[in-house]
Amino acid sequence: MKTKILEINSKRIDLAKIKLAAEEIKKGNLVAFPTETVYGLGADALNEKAVAKIFQAKERPFNDPLIAHIADIKELYRLSQQVPPVAIKLAKVFWPGPLTLVLKKSKLVSGIVTAGLDTVAVRMPEDNIALSLIRESETPIAAPSANLFGRTSPTTAQHVTDDLDGKIEIIINGGKTKVGVESTVLDVTVEPVRVLRAGGISVEKLKEVVGQVKISKELKEGFRSPGMLNSHYSPQAKLILVENKEETKIEEVRRLASKYMTQGFKVGIMAKEENQNKYGRFEVKVIGKGTELEVCAANLFTILRSFDKEGFEIIIAEGLKEHGLGLAIMERLRKAAAPK
Repeated sequence: MKTKILEINSKRIDLAKIKLAAEEIKKGNLVAFPTETVYGLGADALNEKAVAKIFQAKERPFNDPLIAHIADIKELYRLSQQVPPVAIKLAKVFWPGPLTLVLKKSKLVSGIVTAGLDTVAVRMPEDNIALSLIRESETPIAAPSANLFGRTSPTTAQHVTDDLDGKIEIIINGGKTKVGVESTVLDVTVEPVRVLRAGGISVEKLKEVVGQVKISKELKEGFRSPGMLNSHYSPQAKLILVENKEETKIEEVRRLASKYMTQGFKVGIMAKEENQNKYGRFEVKVIGKGTELEVCAANLFTILRSFDKEGFEIIIAEGLKEHGLGLAIMERLRKAAAPK
């Protein structure tokens, strides 16, 4: 298969190109497209055979549910048999945007989308290309991140090409994504609502709207949420996350980097901007200032992929504070560092 690249500017939508991509969705084929979070790999969410192609192209296990993307809030009532008032309240504040709501699924939604669960994950993306594609396709679009399973999520069209060229029909190049980490996944079937995956909407912002919010620290629920498997977000290099207190963190990063370099490994350090010059001879890539978590989130996956492209075997990463987007960044780093 030859993958076609469509260049589209999100600020000046080329409807003819969007229609070309939408035709592939209608035919039951796959289209990678930008959202404000990461690039998604889309198929008609109501076509089982099309959805199965997503799992095949990504080499993704079928027990990992997908998110259905919509362009109209009314679609919630088609995809869910039970839309609680809190879901509408949250959607009115955060949609379009990086918030996914988990609701009781309707009979319209196939078990291949939900990994056999009785719930469906739904969101309305903010990116104009994504919204235009969903509208022209005239169907909800199921879309996990557009990368091979277990790899770091793609934030540019080149990242998608690196993983999926020749495996899918179309990649829409809409430039670098804005948020850089996936959406927050929120279970609204329970009270209080529960965060299943940290992401682009912080817990602090959610609390401003609904008051009490519970954070799921463990995977006891099974795979109720996309992105809950520990092998998500992994670079090809071994990633070691250093979560020491600030006063000992730099020393520990240096110690680990020296240890692996002495053993002959190519070692890189992912550090905050303010610590960039504290690592002497070591190769350092800057994720951003520790106070600018939006920048850090946007850079995270791009930096991890750049380490892989340059042949690094070990990445030592500084931990960040877990407030705002820091919670989402740290969740992904911990999963990337988890034993495979």
